[in-house]
Amino acid sequence: MKTTFLFLIIGLLISTEAVATVSPVKDEQTEKKIEELISKMTLDEKLGQMAQFDPYQFGGDEQTKQAIKEGKVGSILNLVGAKRINELQRIAVEESRLGIPIIIGRDVIHGYRTITPIPLGMAASWNAELTSKAMAVAAEEAASEGVHWTFAPMIDVSRDPRWGRIAESCGEDTYLSTVMAKAMVQGFQGDDLSDPKTIAACAKHYVGYGAAEGGRDYNTTYIPENQLRNDYLPPFKAAADAGVATFMSGFNDLNGVPVTGNEFTLKTILREEWGFDGMVVSDWASIAEMIAHGYAKDTKEAGYKALRAGVDMEMVSRCYLDNVQELLDEGKIEMATIDKYVGNILRVKFRLGLFDHPYTDETLAEKTILSEKNKAIAKEAASESFVLLQNKNEILPLSKDINSVAVIGPLADAPHDQMGTWVFDGKKENTVTPYTALTELLGAGKVNFAEGLATSRTKNTDGFEAAIQAAEKSDAVLLFLGEESILSGEAHSLADLNFRGAQSQLLDAMVETGKPIVLVIMAGRQLTIEDALYKADAILYAWAPGTMGGPALAEMIFGETVPSGKLPVTFPKTVGQIPIYYNHKNTGRPADYSNWTHIDEIPVEAGQTSLGNTSHYLDAGFEPLFPFGYGLSYTTFEYSDLKLSSKTMEADGSIEVSVTLKNTGKYEGSEVVQLYIRDRFASLTRPVKQLKGYKKVNVKPGETKQVTLMLSAKDLEFFNGTDYVIEPGDFDIWVGTNSKDGLHNEFSIN
Repeated sequence: MKTTFLFLIIGLLISTEAVATVSPVKDEQTEKKIEELISKMTLDEKLGQMAQFDPYQFGGDEQTKQAIKEGKVGSILNLVGAKRINELQRIAVEESRLGIPIIIGRDVIHGYRTITPIPLGMAASWNAELTSKAMAVAAEEAASEGVHWTFAPMIDVSRDPRWGRIAESCGEDTYLSTVMAKAMVQGFQGDDLSDPKTIAACAKHYVGYGAAEGGRDYNTTYIPENQLRNDYLPPFKAAADAGVATFMSGFNDLNGVPVTGNEFTLKTILREEWGFDGMVVSDWASIAEMIAHGYAKDTKEAGYKALRAGVDMEMVSRCYLDNVQELLDEGKIEMATIDKYVGNILRVKFRLGLFDHPYTDETLAEKTILSEKNKAIAKEAASESFVLLQNKNEILPLSKDINSVAVIGPLADAPHDQMGTWVFDGKKENTVTPYTALTELLGAGKVNFAEGLATSRTKNTDGFEAAIQAAEKSDAVLLFLGEESILSGEAHSLADLNFRGAQSQLLDAMVETGKPIVLVIMAGRQLTIEDALYKADAILYAWAPGTMGGPALAEMIFGETVPSGKLPVTFPKTVGQIPIYYNHKNTGRPADYSNWTHIDEIPVEAGQTSLGNTSHYLDAGFEPLFPFGYGLSYTTFEYSDLKLSSKTMEADGSIEVSVTLKNTGKYEGSEVVQLYIRDRFASLTRPVKQLKGYKKVNVKPGETKQVTLMLSAKDLEFFNGTDYVIEPGDFDIWVGTNSKDGLHNEFSIN
């Protein structure tokens, strides 16, 4: 057994791409103001601060205003419009007894009015700086309409595409999710939360929600502590380190304890280990839902357990409002606990500058929303999110000199669905679709349009004839398939990830025309598209690209931009392979092609054998359709000369990893150079590969660049069930274009 070096730390620290972090520090003067306010508050006023309401819960505007005047409302969600919000804020500040401003929350997930790609698409850009800019656009637009606080980013590590909310995540990898978590927090919050262009972010859903059983939303999660700390907590720790203002507890039951009542995650880890001093809000009625979980017998017990765990603000339900007085009378909770939670809420309001500047400038929205700057960022974000999965015979990019193209499919001109899931304020009339953009780029005379199917779920094939005619008189077919926005997101889990409706038949009909087919897929998750690989000449995965997705696609299809996106998730061949993700553990009998027998190769009446004695499916094998990190370009890249500055690393040291990257094609393009490691043996089994660094590099045709990445011993740290450790031993290292293909070297830690 090798010696173990133990490094006790407060939480898990991971080296990531450089994005500015803003860790708030308690201000002594502010703390005195908080104490003074709390000393003047009645219990009803304290509970009012701990309550968040949907405005319609009060029954009408007058009832809402009266509740605010009485100090019974700390926060309102699902309310927009600077004028209306200012009126309610005026009552809170000028007519309530203590003048405490309310905080307005809104689900601003990937854009407010200018919609950027879904978070899964943003993760496919592997561009933290651009992701931060996109979130800053969302923050500025939302703030201009009076919103102070967004319930984002969602940074649940997600390894099951059946789960509809994978669309809101950054994918399956802990490292990439950590990088994106920091970037999104920085984008929403900027360098100063009191800046009127920023809003408070909320790290959700804390924690483990992305591991819901079977991909069924709201479902049970079982995650041993070592896996919780190694795989699921790091993005949340990164958000805390970046100064995220708030956390949201999730819906899920984690290891038998709903996370909204989980003292270990909310108190021990978040508050004690990480030192988080912001606000924790429950998810929608998740305190009351602990009754259905079987963790609380009634709202009183549910409120008690959420308070005991450390939830500061209750969203929508009334477990606190209706039961705290009785819990205090019974001695189950102390007033000091209530005061501490109210203090956490007030601290966020002070950091937002609401006490000094409670009102929103009502002229800002007109100047801000859908500005040319914002749309340009949205288009760039869409472009970098696209992943080229296939490009037979280099059919892409098409030439603008082409005589005509057929634009076919239910998502070719679907402005609502193009925005994607979790869009509350985007408007389809602001969306530029591929059909519109292609017509503008090429001219109406070169575009032959037929939707073929009214929606992605349509089974009626009456529109096929028009689609076939459009294809037959064109030089190439641009076919837009996928899933409508409503088919992914919260409560939209799926057991079947194939194309819905008659989309596969529409693809077959296009194949029969004999025309080259460029298949563009818009979806909120990875679909099972193996069959399409044999039929389409090129496949471009566009996720749900947002407001400017059409122009971004048109420019890429015709070569004005070059694909650079990489998959943030593994693509399964079939649903039966799920869960399938690149950073899995090995078995005692790992599969490879030398010992895999396909089901069709088994002789009839064969004797009972173990057929290779390895871990695989007889029909689907052991490999995915596309690995994590995969993505093609219009150009080609050659990796060579992988070097390490040292073959040994001290337990508190680091090494430089360099590789030569050459653009061997004819287009200027960006390549995501990815660094993976494997700890060959450890006190606990480790994944077969782990992403530990990457760099997105632009290279001109024929140009060679030396790419250097730093790898520190801290990057190799893991939780072994007791402590965070860096263990001496031997490691593999790969640098390459995806999680499967790369140059190999090795090193050791002393």
